[in-house]
Amino acid sequence: MLMRASLLRPGLNLVAAAALVLVAGCNGIKRTATTDDTLVDYRTAHSSSMFGDEGLMFGGSKKDSPGDTGIGVNAFLWRGSLDTLAFMPLASADPFGGVIITDWFQPAAGERFKATAYILGRQLRADGVKVAIYRQVLQGNQWIDAPVSAGTVTEMENKILARAREMRAEISGN
Repeated sequence: MLMRASLLRPGLNLVAAAALVLVAGCNGIKRTATTDDTLVDYRTAHSSSMFGDEGLMFGGSKKDSPGDTGIGVNAFLWRGSLDTLAFMPLASADPFGGVIITDWFQPAAGERFKATAYILGRQLRADGVKVAIYRQVLQGNQWIDAPVSAGTVTEMENKILARAREMRAEISGN
């Protein structure tokens, strides 16, 4: 009688097995701060695994360092870039690749700007952010590319760095 009951509900056994695999895959997730001022989630390394070093479905070699998962760039530079460029409409933001692209911003009639910020690493350093600014002017009914003044890009990068340092100081209490 017991054997007949288990044969009648094979779908229940499949659901239970899938739930067990998903719960086992969540084992060991921690939230911690790394030494380079980024906050990341990662799996703790265990000496052995039921599914091998690569996991069952989601990959993630345990040989990787803890900073190799989660946000791919320095969190302070990322947030500082978003804060600094907040006056422009956001077109795209990729925290894993570290790219922020704004849409065209028109502060005055006949002129518009667009910016792209690249976060280049996981450390809060002066060379960790690069900004490209594009400018167009209206001539007739057509937008024409125009040069950006020399200090504008440097000024924008410095504002991003200053905001990132300010946020780090707020968190560390200095």
